[in-house]
Amino acid sequence: MQKRNTISRRTTLKGIGSAGALALLGGHAAADQPALGMPGIGESDVRKTLFAKIFQTPLIDTHEHLIEESERLQARRRRGDNDDWSFLLSHYLDSDLLTCGMPQDVYDRFFSADVDPVDKWKILEPYWPHVRSTGYGMAVEIAVQQLYDVPQLSKETVKRVAAGYDRVRKKGFYHDILRKQARIESCQVNCLSEPFKESEMPQLLMQDISIIGMLSGPNIDGYAKPAGIEVKTLSDWYRVMDWWFAAYGPYAVAVKSQHAYGRDIDHIRVPAEAAEPIFAKRLEGKSLDGQENKTLQDHLFWCAVDKAAAAGLPVKLHTGYYAGQNSMPLSRLIHNPGSATALCRAAPDAQFVFMHICYPYYEEILSVAKQWTNAYIDMCWSWIINPVAAKDFLKKYLVTAPANKILTFGGDYIPVEPVLGHAVIARRGIALALSELVEEGWITLDRAVELTDKIMHQNARELFHLEEKAKRLKSAPWAS
Repeated sequence: MQKRNTISRRTTLKGIGSAGALALLGGHAAADQPALGMPGIGESDVRKTLFAKIFQTPLIDTHEHLIEESERLQARRRRGDNDDWSFLLSHYLDSDLLTCGMPQDVYDRFFSADVDPVDKWKILEPYWPHVRSTGYGMAVEIAVQQLYDVPQLSKETVKRVAAGYDRVRKKGFYHDILRKQARIESCQVNCLSEPFKESEMPQLLMQDISIIGMLSGPNIDGYAKPAGIEVKTLSDWYRVMDWWFAAYGPYAVAVKSQHAYGRDIDHIRVPAEAAEPIFAKRLEGKSLDGQENKTLQDHLFWCAVDKAAAAGLPVKLHTGYYAGQNSMPLSRLIHNPGSATALCRAAPDAQFVFMHICYPYYEEILSVAKQWTNAYIDMCWSWIINPVAAKDFLKKYLVTAPANKILTFGGDYIPVEPVLGHAVIARRGIALALSELVEEGWITLDRAVELTDKIMHQNARELFHLEEKAKRLKSAPWAS
């Protein structure tokens, strides 16, 4: 990395790493880059102490959609797969590109495998200034800087970026990026292609059981075929659900559903006799109306939640902001916090993890965590949706709700590389939130340092029983 800004406080910064130094001092290599810090951000002893501590403290990453490393390494062998540096922009930042005005045909060309990687800068260049300063853009550019040793993504550096992508993408690069560079102990992966992934790196890429297909649809073939169960009745579907919890519950860290993309999370407990005729209609291939869908989903949701509680698995639920573009109904999402309280009331033995700080309704979700014993808040994704709001949320959370119920990082990515950039943004936000609390007199510096370990990894270890899970995963049938 080019050094155009001089770091003079070397003793204080020793061990913080290049990403931490840049975040502390605002010292991006290029003068026109979006800075991670502000002039003078490192001047106070409070900030120097907390930035140094936070950039050295390991993170537990509580939410990802990472595909397996071997799948990334095999991508170039499959015709039509886009396997070049543009892949780093293909998750989340691609939505900002479309919303800033990139036409669909231009978008398709940029992510095409048929365009030379170096030529892709010409396609991106008119739109890059519009998205570069968003959290999505920052996460990608930080990753590019750290991984490929360039000052910024630009016409002058695109050849080095393209070559760097190929150089880094080799066997072992997940471990290098996550553990060595991002200082992430382990990730929790919600696999998007199957209900539970038997990961080739089970202790690094821990897994959730995806329950969305147990209730939405439901996805009969996707769940019943692996279980070897023919589904003819609702009772058969219960056996399918039981199979997944029996087979993978001991190894999973949680269950996860993102069905809030399609409906409110206002689930009521529906008796089996009300759900059974609707399930039979579904098996016959008949379409269900809106109320029938809700009734069946409500019943199956509580079946899954009760099984998760019995297995000691927290229930992770998407709330708030939608991925993608031109699709988010804010008039419905505003009800997520209220519906969350009803879930906590209906299942006091279940542990609910409400994800993404319910952005943009994060003030309301603070009240849920403060009021309900079984409500936890996960800040996954939030640091790149709106890094300033995420910082403010954490700052407010720590003086509002119990500190043991906040999880502060989840990259929420399919490609692994931007997780590094997201982690830098999150660390900076955590450091700023704690620094401001100390400087404004709400907590002491000693208390802030003490909170760091708790919110960055201890809470996750305790909630998800990670030491126990890691031991089991070490001897899992699919572990190499």
